[in-house]
Amino acid sequence: MLTPAQPSASPPADDIRTVLIETYAVNDAMNQNLLAHINPKAWRAQPPNVKRKAPRTIAAIFAHMHNNRLMWLRYCAPHLKSPARLDPGRCTMKQAAAAHRKSAAQCLRMLTDALSASPDRKVKKFYRGWGRPWPAGGTMFAYMFSHEAHHRGQILMLAHQLGYRIPVETAAGIWHWDKLWKEHGFTTRPR
Repeated sequence: MLTPAQPSASPPADDIRTVLIETYAVNDAMNQNLLAHINPKAWRAQPPNVKRKAPRTIAAIFAHMHNNRLMWLRYCAPHLKSPARLDPGRCTMKQAAAAHRKSAAQCLRMLTDALSASPDRKVKKFYRGWGRPWPAGGTMFAYMFSHEAHHRGQILMLAHQLGYRIPVETAAGIWHWDKLWKEHGFTTRPR
């Protein structure tokens, strides 16, 4: 079994928590970047060559991401107010952008509490909506971030397959983390 190499000097836990919180904050900037540059014709376009009865459109993927956040909030941080769900078949791009901003802000509050060292923290478990709960912490952050990164990839691929390719400079913008950190107002670079 492989085990991670032990660094000679571990960064302070507070620094790691701060970096994870910053990364999740920038996560929504990545989603907003995509939403701002999707061709409106692609929003509800049906995926090509899909045999499922109800394939996910780009609109449905964005709704799914938001609605998953609401589930995490309901199960893990019921003390935080959740915004309204998005209807995958009816939401507009503008509604999705606003909903994502609201759910991202609440998830950021939830993660801030979950990653806190305070004995009084309220978020102690991470319920994904299925399976056994996990302790709230770094794995919770990784699951939430990777879930959305996966769907951003689906959105980029689907837009391309539909013939509404998102400009390279826009799509690549989700990888310009230094720029995203600066635009988000953080005083440090990703670290």
